[in-house]
Formats: sequence, structure tokens, C-alpha cells
Amino acid sequence: MPSLKDLKVRISSVKSTQKITKAMKMVAASKLRRAQEAAESARPYAERMEKVLAGLGAAVKDQPGASPLLAGSGQHEVELVVVATSERGLCGGFNTNIVKAAKAHIRELIDAGKTVKILCIGKKGFAQLRQEYKHLIIDTKDMSGVKNLAFADVQPIATEVLTMFERAEFDVATLFYAKFQSALVQVNTKQQLIPVPLREAANDDDADELAGAIYEYEPSEEAILEDLLPRNVAVQLYRGLLENAASEQGARMTAMDSATRNAGDMIDSLSITYNRTRQANITKELIEIISGAEAL
Repeated sequence: MPSLKDLKVRISSVKSTQKITKAMKMVAASKLRRAQEAAESARPYAERMEKVLAGLGAAVKDQPGASPLLAGSGQHEVELVVVATSERGLCGGFNTNIVKAAKAHIRELIDAGKTVKILCIGKKGFAQLRQEYKHLIIDTKDMSGVKNLAFADVQPIATEVLTMFERAEFDVATLFYAKFQSALVQVNTKQQLIPVPLREAANDDDADELAGAIYEYEPSEEAILEDLLPRNVAVQLYRGLLENAASEQGARMTAMDSATRNAGDMIDSLSITYNRTRQANITKELIEIISGAEAL
């Protein structure tokens, strides 16, 4: 049984830990609101761009000379898997869940005989993926110096991905990130970046909006797509990283709240043990005194 001193030291240590987790929860909560607003603000723009590209691309995708970003390379032998995670830990299963989904996709590609290249955004994803797929990782982007994510911070990454595609270093690019729903719920998301997927009208509201509409584009569809397609890769990547930032803070706030409550439960349990041990020692000393007095 631990001594009273050991229990006292342990209680003090757990209380110090509880103060840290409580402070981290408050910091995450303050950051969450700003990150959530940024993610929710980026969604309409990114979703509208997808719809515009769907309308433009459907008409020119099968035409000769269509952009490879739209039509693809004509094959699917090499895939670039972009895994976006955080730079810091202590956020529950946030990073693990993203990496788990990415690993499942990578295994499917390898089993199908495809060549896989991995681009990591964030140290935590790299730390987990290198244990099994170190030979497939081509680069890691360190975002630890970025406090408030801006489009300019994502543009160099998008440019590098586009340059690799122009050099025919891969055929398909897929992004893995966590979409923010609430502080308790983050949804693992797989999104194809290249070639740009041309989805149909997502719901009846879109169909009603486009029904009977005739659009004329100036300049031509090809000229507009030449500018929009590279921009769309950067926009979708930016949206994914914003969603990740909000999801990270939500997951960290939830994890630190749970850790704070667990520390409180541990303190209560240790305090009970401390009091019982102290009472047992006092009782033992009294018995010894009484026994000694009776022996005289």
C-alpha cells in the first residue's frame, strides 16, 4: 500500500495536470469559435465553385483538347494521397481517425496494383504514416508556423500538386481531412481533387435553380475553365484545411474536458484512499499506545 506521502504527492500531481487540461480546454474553446466561423464561411464558396465547374465541365469534358484537370490523364495507375492532420496532439482520436481512413484507401490501391504517393500536411499524420508507409511519403508540409490559416498559406501547396500533375507524376489526387459538424462530431472525408469530379445537381434545390436556365459564357467555356480549374484545386484544399482546423479544436476541447473530469474522479478516489490510510495509521497508533499502557 502506498504511503501517505506518496498519495499526497500523487494527488498534487493530478491536480496540476487537471489545471493544465482545464486551461487547454478553455483555449481550444476560444479558438474553436473563430475556426468554425472560417470553415462555415468557406463552404458556400467552395460548393458554388463545384457547381459552376459541373455546369461548365459537362459541356467540354469529352471534347478534344479538354483540360487534363477536367478529363484526367486517361488512366489511374498512380495516385497522390494528400493526408491533412494537425501539428499538435492532445485532441483525442482526431488525427488517428483521418490516418486510419487514409490507410484503408492506400491498402485498397496497393491491393489493386496501383502506385501510391503520399503527401502529408501536418506532423501528426506523418508520424503515424511513416511507421508503415515511409517509403511512399514524398513530402511533408509543416504548418506549425501558421496561426490563422489564409488562402495564401495553401496556395504554395496547391501549386506544388498542380506542378506534379503537369509533370505526369500522378494521375489522381485525393484529399483526406475531417469535416467539422460540431465539437463532438467530426466526419472523416475523402475528396478527389484531380481530376475535378463533375457531380450532378446535388439535390432538388439545385435542379430547380438550373431548370430551364440557359447560360452564355464570355469568354468561352474553355478559357474560363483554364483559370477556374487550378483555382478550384487550391480552394478545395483550403476548405479542407479550414474544416480540419475547426475539427481539431472541437476534438481537443472535448478531449480536454473529458481529461479534466477524469482527473477530478482520480483526485476524489485518491483522496478517499489517503483519508482511509491516514485513519488506519491513527487507529494503529492508538492501539499500540493502549496496548503499551495496559502492559505496564
